[in-house]
Amino acid sequence: METLRDILDAAARGAFPPADGRTTVVAQPSERDAGVIAFTGHSVVFTDEDPRWVRGALRAAERGSDALAAAMSPRFLTALLDRTGRLTDTVDVLLVGAPLPGTPGIPLRALDDPAHPGCGARAGARDAVRVWTADGGLLVLGRGVAGRLEVAVEVAEEHRHRGLGRALATAARQLAGEPVWAQVAAGNARSMRAFQASGYRPVGSEALLRPGQRKMPVCPSE
Repeated sequence: METLRDILDAAARGAFPPADGRTTVVAQPSERDAGVIAFTGHSVVFTDEDPRWVRGALRAAERGSDALAAAMSPRFLTALLDRTGRLTDTVDVLLVGAPLPGTPGIPLRALDDPAHPGCGARAGARDAVRVWTADGGLLVLGRGVAGRLEVAVEVAEEHRHRGLGRALATAARQLAGEPVWAQVAAGNARSMRAFQASGYRPVGSEALLRPGQRKMPVCPSE
């Protein structure tokens, strides 16, 4: 049976689900991670809820929106949140970058303790977190949804508009040795430009549902 990781690995290679207007329902990769990914013309819901309930909720959402957008519609996401008792923050653009040869073009210092102010809490949403600092910036790599390698970068206000965000995003591809995934809020145009300029390509949108008993903090914006 196809898993979420299978779907993500294929997407990283440029092989996407068919644009047939359908929704694939797969099991959660872990207790922590549930949610929805929308590719072009095809959505994937990853949850441990009964697939029959998911399909019924999608049919209800389709009555109030475009069928192609039903899985990301407020009606369906609200129903899924109510059903699971989970929380969500935003719908992000999901990007992926292939690994790059060579070494980072900017000096980076690895931190032994990933509990860095502002980003240490990401260890709760990612496993095996690694953190590097640069002059005016921060780079975080960790295992996120379905074990994929995820990146987050932070640039101090006084160091912005100098290409540092782009350099950090590029450095992540050089440090990784495998595809690197980034989640960027749709309204964060500056971060989106930095990641795309660093060779990351948008593959879809994603809404993550975190366990409801505690809301996972997010590393300051890329």
